[in-house]
Amino acid sequence: MSTLRELKGRIGSVASSEKITGAMKMISSAKMHKAEQALARLVPFRNQLQTIMGNLLSADAQFTSVLTEVRELKTVALVVLGSDEGLCGAYNINIFKGLLQRINALRKQSSEVKVKVYPIGKKMEKAAAKVAGDGVEVVMCGISPKAAIDDIRKLVDALKDDFVAAKTDRVEIVGMKYVSAGKQVLAVNPLLPVARGSNRPYLFEPDANSIYNTILPLYVLSVAQETFGQNAASEQAARVMAMQSANDNAVKLLDSLKLEYNKLRQQSITTELLDILGGQVEK
Repeated sequence: MSTLRELKGRIGSVASSEKITGAMKMISSAKMHKAEQALARLVPFRNQLQTIMGNLLSADAQFTSVLTEVRELKTVALVVLGSDEGLCGAYNINIFKGLLQRINALRKQSSEVKVKVYPIGKKMEKAAAKVAGDGVEVVMCGISPKAAIDDIRKLVDALKDDFVAAKTDRVEIVGMKYVSAGKQVLAVNPLLPVARGSNRPYLFEPDANSIYNTILPLYVLSVAQETFGQNAASEQAARVMAMQSANDNAVKLLDSLKLEYNKLRQQSITTELLDILGGQVEK
């Protein structure tokens, strides 16, 4: 049975934990809102590029690019986004499960397909190392999930170079899509090749081919950048939820310990009173 001193110590420890988780929740919430704002700034740019790309890819014009070339799948590159830090619940576990599901789906299409995994984030680097071998190559690119645009561009350029050189036949990004603070869903975003639409008549100046080969790399970069942004917002949202859960558990445990402490204290007082009364009776 716990003593009053032990319970008092546990209450103090849990109270401290409650304050820490509450503070961490506030910090994560601020980071989440910052990531939301960054994502909101990316969307108009990507939407505009997507509109231009939609017109170009569906236009009845002569233009070509290897970035739209659909090939038989021999090698697929999967960029998988995770986090550098923990304390975000099952966030990384769910993404890793999504990676395994995607690898299995690709192997169902063709048992001979090879997969290159590009893990982003320290947690995902450790997890991805477990799938290396048996047709799966893990490529450590050393890029943080909080990477700036220059680092994302370097990664995208490397992926484009491999695609153009036919070292890979498809590039996808596996990560979390931010829906709201309380909801994030796993998403597999195709990066290369860029899909083409049906033909419709459009006029372009100076010419479709020049615009096409200028816009297409920007479009690919914008998709990658937005996916990184979605992942960053999702990570912080998952951390907010994890800290909220930890805080709620701390509050429940604190209430339980306080109740136990008060019961034990009342019992101790009652015992002392009985001892005093018993002594007076004996006199």
